[in-house]
Amino acid sequence: MAAFDPWDPDFLADPYPAYAELRARGRVQYFEPTNQWLVPHHADVSALLRDRRLGRTYQHRFTHEDFGRTAPPPEHEPFHTLNDHGMLDLEPPDHTRIRRLVSKAFTPRTVERLKPYVAKLAGELVDGLVEAGGGDLLKDVAEPLPVAVIAEMLGIPEADRAPLRPWSADICGMYELNPSEETAARAVRASVEFSEYLLELIAERRAEPGDDLISGLIEAHDEGDRLTEQEMISTAVLLLNAGHEATVNATVNGWYALFRNPAQLAALRADHSLVPTAIEELMRYDTPLQLFERWVLDEVEIDGTTIPRGAEIAMLFGSANHDPAVFRDPGHLDLTRGDNPHISFSAGIHYCIGAPLARIELAASMAALLERAPTLSLAAEPERKPNFVIRGLEGLRVAL
Repeated sequence: MAAFDPWDPDFLADPYPAYAELRARGRVQYFEPTNQWLVPHHADVSALLRDRRLGRTYQHRFTHEDFGRTAPPPEHEPFHTLNDHGMLDLEPPDHTRIRRLVSKAFTPRTVERLKPYVAKLAGELVDGLVEAGGGDLLKDVAEPLPVAVIAEMLGIPEADRAPLRPWSADICGMYELNPSEETAARAVRASVEFSEYLLELIAERRAEPGDDLISGLIEAHDEGDRLTEQEMISTAVLLLNAGHEATVNATVNGWYALFRNPAQLAALRADHSLVPTAIEELMRYDTPLQLFERWVLDEVEIDGTTIPRGAEIAMLFGSANHDPAVFRDPGHLDLTRGDNPHISFSAGIHYCIGAPLARIELAASMAALLERAPTLSLAAEPERKPNFVIRGLEGLRVAL
C-alpha cells in the first residue's frame, strides 16, 4: 500500500497511488508531520475552497496568540511583508478591494491583446529548439515563454529580466511543507532584492507612465481608493510567481505525460484541434500545484470529524483531480475528455486571476511544438524536482 510521504522520492515520482489510499481511508485525515488535516476528495476540496469559515490568513480576525500560533521569526519579515500584501494571502475586505483594483488593470482585453505576442514568441522559441536539433524543453521553451510574457505585461525591460526566475524560485520555496532555514534565508533575500527593484520601477512609471500593467496598477482606483506601494509590489510579484510557475510546470509535466502515453500523443499530432481539451486534461492528469492550504477561522465538520478553529487544512488538488467519483478512469490520460472539472486553478474568491493567460500560453507553446517539431521525442528520463507542493521537473531533454 502506497504511503503519503511528501519527502519520499518514490512518492514524489508518483503520488497518485498514495492519494487513492487516502481517499479510501476517508474524507479527512490528520497528518502529524505538518500538523495539517488532509482533504483528498474532489467534492470536499471544491466545497472548502468556497467555504468562508476558512481563510488564507487569520490575521484579519485574530492575533497569532489568539489563534494558538507562533509569529514568524523577525528575520523572515521581508518575505512575510511581501507575501501577506498579495491577493492570494488576503481575505475580504482587503482581498475584495485589491482584486477589484487589479482587475481594472488586468482585464480580459489586456490578456487577449497579448495573443499575437505569445504566439510569435512561442514560435521563435520552438524554432530555436528545432535548429539546435533538440535541447531542454524546460529551459528552451517552457520557462522563457511565460516569464517573458508576464515581464512584458508588467513593463519590466528585457535587460532587467534575468533575475526574475531565480527570485521567483527562491520565494516559492517557502510554499513547500516545513521549509528549511536555508530555504527561508533565500526567500528573504529574494524578497528584499525583488521589492527594491520594483520600488525603483514604480517610481519610474509614476514619472513616465506607459501602457504596461505597473502603470495600470498605479492608475487603478475605485471611488478614490488606490493600491498602496506595498500592495503594488506584492501584486507584481504574485503575478510573476503565479503567472509562470504553473505554466512552466504544466508544460513540462504535460509533455512528459505525452511521451509516456504515445497513443495519446499520436492522436494529438493527427488532430491539432484537440489542443484545448488536451491542455485541461494534462493539467488534471499531473497537477502543477498539488496542495493548497487554508486556516480554519470557525470550526468545520467533515464526515463527523470536527476540525477546530486554529487548525490548518491541506486540500490535495492532485488527489481531487484523480477522484474516480468525478473522473471516469482518472489514471488514464484522455485528451478528448470533455467533462473535466479539474481544480488546478483553484476555486472561489481565490480562483486564479491569470487562468485565461495561462491557457493562452499553454496553447501557443503546444501548437508551436506540434507544428514545428512534429518528431519531438524524449531524449533522457528527467529528474524530478524534490518538491511536493509545486510539482515539476529539473529539466526535460528532448530530441528531433
